[in-house]
Amino acid sequence: MPSDTHSARVLALARQKGLLRASDIDALNAPRAVLARLTAAGSLEKVGRGLYRLSGAEPSESETLGTVATRVPQAVFCLLTALQFHELTTQLPRHLWIAMPRGSHPPRIDYPPIKMVQFTGDAYSAGVEVAMRDGVAIRVYSAAKTVADCFKHRNKIGLDVALDALKDARAREKASVDDIWHFAKICRVANVMRPYLESIG
Repeated sequence: MPSDTHSARVLALARQKGLLRASDIDALNAPRAVLARLTAAGSLEKVGRGLYRLSGAEPSESETLGTVATRVPQAVFCLLTALQFHELTTQLPRHLWIAMPRGSHPPRIDYPPIKMVQFTGDAYSAGVEVAMRDGVAIRVYSAAKTVADCFKHRNKIGLDVALDALKDARAREKASVDDIWHFAKICRVANVMRPYLESIG
């Protein structure tokens, strides 16, 4: 029966991708009703508008990032989430931190929990890297930009976190002093960061 074939192919794709978008099944020439049928049968679960995964599957880090990136294309992952992405922290943040242009409304997303900061001009647009995760483009600030952002928002995340990020970025050669200094000026924290940069330079 064709519907069984469609179901099997959709489930195979969900296993392969982790996070399945409704548009992904168009390539299989499967009707989108298959998603509703598989969800009703308990084989898939809906994790957001047009986003599905296998029932009972533990969400991976890239899956939660992909959920937000798909729903909020303007979002750039920043601060603790970017530190985790660049393996510059052992902390597991309870929220995903995203940067949005000033004046943006907080996105209405049930899951995962989000903390939003608003950046303007170059502070928002500079230092954005794009990484592909499970077929989804993830926008995240570079390690050097993230370190500068941590100093800029040290009142939100703690100066100790910012200092650890700076030390780790240098120790692991994820960012040069010149790069960090470049973003310190863009983020207007050059004076704050100067003594720390000089001490590790």
